[in-house]
Amino acid sequence: MAKDPAVLLAPGVWRIPLIGDFINGFVFRDEDDQVTLLDMGVSSSGKKVIAALRWIGSDVGDVTRLLLTHGHSDHAGGAAYVATQTGLGVGVHADDAGYVRSGTVPPFGSTLGRLMAKLPGSGFTAVPVAEELTDGQVLPVAGGLRVVHTPGHSPGHASYLHEDSGVLVTGDAIFNVRGLRWPFRALCTNFTMTKQTAHVLGELDYTTAAFTHGPELRENPREDIRAFLARQSG
Repeated sequence: MAKDPAVLLAPGVWRIPLIGDFINGFVFRDEDDQVTLLDMGVSSSGKKVIAALRWIGSDVGDVTRLLLTHGHSDHAGGAAYVATQTGLGVGVHADDAGYVRSGTVPPFGSTLGRLMAKLPGSGFTAVPVAEELTDGQVLPVAGGLRVVHTPGHSPGHASYLHEDSGVLVTGDAIFNVRGLRWPFRALCTNFTMTKQTAHVLGELDYTTAAFTHGPELRENPREDIRAFLARQSG
């Protein structure tokens, strides 16, 4: 049985499974039907994003903002297609904006990561940046979407807290793939910083934790994330 193109997380908030549950994007829809898209998967995912948008009863003309958690090809790869369809640039934290504009991935901190970055296809099609975001900035998205700078995986990696619904999108700060875990060390700019800055996610208030890699947590997500962080620092 085929899965639905989008998963409702809260009123006006959906997860878009782009490659199973392993790579996800997100939709936020205001009461006036304006739509914000967050992360657009790999280069082949752009059409899936548009299909999910139509499945929830919206269309490209309703999209007024595009956002990225960071400038890696499995999040920004589909953004060029969606940007072309909507006529919009993306919003991304200022520290990743240059990478998104050039279609190059931020530097990896490990030898393996640097070797992988030299492989064909490691980059993505450049995307125009409409807005450089800052930590703590609250975007006028469906009642308020707060930018939470959690650098390390990339210099400008950001998580997002939708304050109205209580949905936290962790981005790649934390995965939920066969349980909570860190992103791949080889693909982090600074893995130590990744672990340090993720602790802010245990201090926020939310009722659903959504991940760009893995399914969401709906039951006691804050407690689960705090327990994970405590184990990792012990």
